[in-house]
Amino acid sequence: MIYIGADHRGFEMKATIDRWMKGRGYEFEDVGAFSYDHGDDYADYAIDVAQRVVQSPDKNMGIVLCGSGVGVEIAANKVRGVRCGLGFEADQVYAGRKDDNINVLALASDNVTEEEALKLVERFLETEFVKSERYMRRIEKIARYEGAVFEKHNKT
Repeated sequence: MIYIGADHRGFEMKATIDRWMKGRGYEFEDVGAFSYDHGDDYADYAIDVAQRVVQSPDKNMGIVLCGSGVGVEIAANKVRGVRCGLGFEADQVYAGRKDDNINVLALASDNVTEEEALKLVERFLETEFVKSERYMRRIEKIARYEGAVFEKHNKT
């Protein structure tokens, strides 16, 4: 399942991506915003998407949008098990999926056109993670650190 969410600044671009995914037969769920609200907060949508992705991290993916892309990237990466990458170039998104197994793509609606965003989403959704020893080793190091930090905070 693909989950997608955006605040008011990513609202219109999210609608374009929704239509594009629907037209290509992707199974996805839009978690909001469902109407334009200048006062909404990107963190609400990014965290919701991220939490849904980690419910089945081998199958689920996410797309989050805000103006700069940075806010949603930071918020999504606070959810244990999420590897969110901010996408600007198709080759960069390809490397993020193939090498780092990003499971959430953050997009900057103020800095990429809708056409560019669709190319980034397509590259994200169509690229498979290469389970080489070195890529797995790197991701496992991050997961171990993430787990250690989680355990440390839960003891205090």
